Amino acid sequence: MEITFNAQKREKAGKGAARACRREGRVPAVIYGGKQEPVMISLHPVELEKALNTAGFYQADIKIVLDGKTISAVCQDVQFHPVSDMPIHVDFLRK
Repeated sequence: MEITFNAQKREKAGKGAARACRREGRVPAVIYGGKQEPVMISLHPVELEKALNTAGFYQADIKIVLDGKTISAVCQDVQFHPVSDMPIHVDFLRK
């Protein structure tokens, strides 16, 4: 199974930048691994919710479209809000 996300690049890292991203209505994420620098991105929450409700999400091949380039990854971890159970951060690992 293959899942595709259209991502936007984030410029800043840290707690404040992630909170600002959430205030804009997006979910912060990071792509790391593959002997390359980590890339901070943000995802549309509706796309992410649909993907999370798909069976086999953590084993799926994920394509992340960022600035016209496609990055192949797998989901390493998703952090959820303790009360609302909404995703608040996603970690992707390059293939």
